Amino acid sequence: MKNMKIYLSADIEGVCGVTHWDETDSEKHDWQDYREQMTAEVVAACDGAIQAGATELWVKDAHDTARNLYPAKLPQMARLLRGWRGHPLVMLDGMDKTFQAVVFIGFHSGAGSSANPLSHTLTGRFFSVKFNDRYVSEFLMYTYAAAYLKVPVVFVSGDQGLCNEATELNPNITTVAVKEGIGDSTINIHPELAIARIKEGVSKALTGNIESCQIVLPSHFSVETRYIKHTQAYKTSFYPNAQLLDPYTVLFESDDYFDVLRFMLFAE
Repeated sequence: MKNMKIYLSADIEGVCGVTHWDETDSEKHDWQDYREQMTAEVVAACDGAIQAGATELWVKDAHDTARNLYPAKLPQMARLLRGWRGHPLVMLDGMDKTFQAVVFIGFHSGAGSSANPLSHTLTGRFFSVKFNDRYVSEFLMYTYAAAYLKVPVVFVSGDQGLCNEATELNPNITTVAVKEGIGDSTINIHPELAIARIKEGVSKALTGNIESCQIVLPSHFSVETRYIKHTQAYKTSFYPNAQLLDPYTVLFESDDYFDVLRFMLFAE
């Protein structure tokens, strides 16, 4: 491919070794070590993309403050997106149809899953999120967003549960499981092995049949956000065309996925 423009989005709860919320919080001492590993996994993905022929790389720091990655450690060709603009694309902010592929690093299982002790979707407000009766992870939400823009997600790294989800969605997506969650614990591969497998996996994904990773969006979306606190559900129920199903659950429906992303931006 003559021009290969790649978008890479990085989270931390799916990074090798991360097990406790303190390791994801910039105000906690433990965060520094896993900030290093998050950066190393992103650099490995960038190196794999460059090896595959990438001519342009955009990297979105997509965890919490969006100020986690060490900028100077990234390849010089990478453009780093830090902070949150407030756009409905959120973890894919700045992406458009000019990109050839999307890579997810450090992603994790979603709310309602037991595959990661830190399983969640967007914020800690949701007990679960469903699209058309399917539990939603951030991976699924933004894979759908990429599909809305006609850009395939070709690679994802994170916990084993999330990798299983990606394979179920499209078996052509390359996955690297760096850990498995059991109860309030994780079983991890060696961090250097995670880095090596991510580099190899991204290179393989981008030199393969990228188009085979594309998915078809559902024609209609029935979105159910179930909150931990009923007060949050009540507030969200006033979003246009949303309705309160029960004290904890809000329903929103649309045929347009961008409407769903806009709703989720205000519902989280």
